[in-house]
Amino acid sequence: MKNLKTTSSLIFCAALLAACAGQGMRASAPATVADGVLVGSNGMSLYTFDKDAAGSGKSVCNGPCATNWPPLFANDGDAASGDYSVVTRDDGKKQWAFKGKPLYYWIKDQKPGDRSGDGFNNVWRLAKP
Repeated sequence: MKNLKTTSSLIFCAALLAACAGQGMRASAPATVADGVLVGSNGMSLYTFDKDAAGSGKSVCNGPCATNWPPLFANDGDAASGDYSVVTRDDGKKQWAFKGKPLYYWIKDQKPGDRSGDGFNNVWRLAKP
């Protein structure tokens, strides 16, 4: 009887772990708020691009644009949660979005707290909660 309980417990735990893995659960949100703007795990400011249509599920910043505005990448197992969603880029990679707008870093920001991309070409905006 004791072996049956142990086996049942192990099966339950394995099933729970498999379910969690299938859902792409994250320990934390892909971004946090610092001084009123969204920042990545590295503390760097995040931006949105006016040409991205909110909720479209894609980014229009690809190629040279993505070199200057690196995406906030998501891992294959990451899943949407709350205001965060995952979009698929033209190259097949995954990118985080906030309220449907893909999130990017600006290559010219050098340290946490830099916000030099805000208003760039009148189409880049700091991502705000």
